[in-house]
Amino acid sequence: MLSITAPAAMRAHAREARQAGRRIGFVPTMGALHAGHLSLVAEARARADVVALSVFVNPLQFGPGEDFARYPRDLGRDTELAAAAGVDVLWAPSADAMYPDPPQVTVVPGPAGDRLEGAVRPGHFAGVLTVVLKLFGIVQPDVAVFGRKDVQQAALIRRMVKDLNLAVEVVVAATVREADGLALSSRNVFLDAASRAAAAALPRALASGVAAFRGGERSAAAVEAAARRVLERERGLAVDYVACLGPDDLEPLASVDARAVLALAARAGKTRLIDNVVLGAGLEGDGRVAG
Repeated sequence: MLSITAPAAMRAHAREARQAGRRIGFVPTMGALHAGHLSLVAEARARADVVALSVFVNPLQFGPGEDFARYPRDLGRDTELAAAAGVDVLWAPSADAMYPDPPQVTVVPGPAGDRLEGAVRPGHFAGVLTVVLKLFGIVQPDVAVFGRKDVQQAALIRRMVKDLNLAVEVVVAATVREADGLALSSRNVFLDAASRAAAAALPRALASGVAAFRGGERSAAAVEAAARRVLERERGLAVDYVACLGPDDLEPLASVDARAVLALAARAGKTRLIDNVVLGAGLEGDGRVAG
């Protein structure tokens, strides 16, 4: 595996691969790799000749008081995991390399970026889309793979690619879960025993919403209420939102069908977690369990 830090070196390597007629798959990450990230690598490997993985904790997407300083970082471990997973190029630029000057031009996410995560974390998606556009501009991948746990992020990236006519296929891969259903996240390392037990209510809440749908409920408010009740029974959680959303631009829904997304966010102790499920697929639709 080749390890690169400089954006110019990454650009040059990608250019050589394209000139050789090789298809480039790209997995952007913030590091602290886990089985979920490695499943994205496998997805990229199935679709490309060269797999590049970036490790970059993007300061632009963190607001004041958020966990940028304590976000887990372990490049040595990430390097070992990436190499074992068959990554061809690990690109780990510094913040100074990516932002040599404070950026004056950024990507505006539009109305869909102001809801849910955007409402709780103002400016977050402008930071996400700006860095993803920069990463795409340097790597110029044929295909980029993201996880469905960050469903709003994935939807906004797809919209950016469409609106800006970017020549990259965006693939959204299934969420990887622990045996009790908790979605894998780099932030899970912050959970102590009590918070980890509370966090297990998130997949139970999603399952409750799915059960209501499978039982014939088509009111979005009723499906949301079924999920919210599970979360609110858990004393260790503070609920940010529970929402039924359309499958494309994640618009709020009054009634749901099998394609609708049930999304939620809550804080377990000091750790903020997000998750979602497609109602017609259920948690079993993710089809992957860590380990």
